Amino acid sequence: MGSTERIKNVAKRVAKWVQAGHQLVVVPSAMSGETNRLLGLAKELAPARPGDAYLRELDMLASTGEQVSVGLLAIALQAEGLESVSYAGWQVPIRTNSAFTKARIESIDDRKVRADLAAGKVVIITGFQGVDDHGHITTLGRGGSDTSAVAVAAAMKAAECLIYTDVDGVYTTDPRVVPEARRLSTVSFEEMLEMASMGSKVLQIRSVEFAGKYKVPLRVLSSFTPWDIPVEEEARSGTLITFEEDEQMEQAVVSGIAFNRDEAKVSILGVPDKPGIAYNILGAVADANIEVDVIIQNLSKEGKTDFSFTVHRNDYARTVDLLKTRVLPTLGTDRIEGDTRICKVSIVGIGMRSHVGIASKMFRALAEEGINIQMISTSEIKTSVVIDEKYMELAVRALHRAFDLDQPAA
Repeated sequence: MGSTERIKNVAKRVAKWVQAGHQLVVVPSAMSGETNRLLGLAKELAPARPGDAYLRELDMLASTGEQVSVGLLAIALQAEGLESVSYAGWQVPIRTNSAFTKARIESIDDRKVRADLAAGKVVIITGFQGVDDHGHITTLGRGGSDTSAVAVAAAMKAAECLIYTDVDGVYTTDPRVVPEARRLSTVSFEEMLEMASMGSKVLQIRSVEFAGKYKVPLRVLSSFTPWDIPVEEEARSGTLITFEEDEQMEQAVVSGIAFNRDEAKVSILGVPDKPGIAYNILGAVADANIEVDVIIQNLSKEGKTDFSFTVHRNDYARTVDLLKTRVLPTLGTDRIEGDTRICKVSIVGIGMRSHVGIASKMFRALAEEGINIQMISTSEIKTSVVIDEKYMELAVRALHRAFDLDQPAA
């Protein structure tokens, strides 16, 4: 959706699928750079935002980018001879909670959309946005158009949700960091969920969560391929995110390396080591709608312990201010440290369930490169480490090589 020429190509691609006999609901994002432009205007007017004072108005502002897109795409489709109708999120409606700038979808009324499809129309719905119970426009956070698309697909019980993005599928890691990275023809929902949560930018994590919860088949495709590729060929391209670990899946021990530059670490030193401390700290952070990632509580010494966790870098300053003003006085300590120059690197793979020694192999590969590990987090199918940001690309390349991810799957 970067220009009118690209919008014409989107319309031709949609028309191709319609002419092949499919009913389509299209959920476009804003035109390239538009959301940043709009939020930049707001920052010029109020560069030092006090708390959350402007969040409602930022949602009102940012939501207009997608409204422009749906209107333009509807016009382009009508110029192609297809009946189409565009809707903003509140017109469907897509109901959300009232967490401005990072709202969560609660329900979708699909009656209007189904009636339009039955009448032979292509329905175009704004991504990224919805409406709360008070009638306020809300947005879902960056990448929210993916979440909108999957949520609509779930509500409509769609046969498949095609996500067109700037890459042609899910890779073993970012090819810009490791040129030898391979595109995966299939990946499990569990792996995709872990990779999204660990920093892979192909899909927003909430869109994958939605897809997994409501069993929506997802396929990641490139929006830069020619629009006139035959439907049969396009339907088999990209990466299919599957529900089942079947015989055709690429059964690698480690499927991919994910990384996230947007982390910051917060450490509270010398807190009392007693029941309820973790809740006292993280409960206040959660109440402020700040997401916490990796958490470590150190060994108790003389009744005191150190408590560390990571947050998104954009939430770092707000987190530290919250802790200093509301939490530390109740803990009897004022010792707090932070680091905004960290990153998280993760190995992900369903094969890790049935193989031992994967974590030690990861740690050895990092040690051989002289990379110190600050924090470790694990699940059944992933291991993540927090390291100094300056070593991120070196770590990704070393791990990609250590687990032979540049080699085709057997």
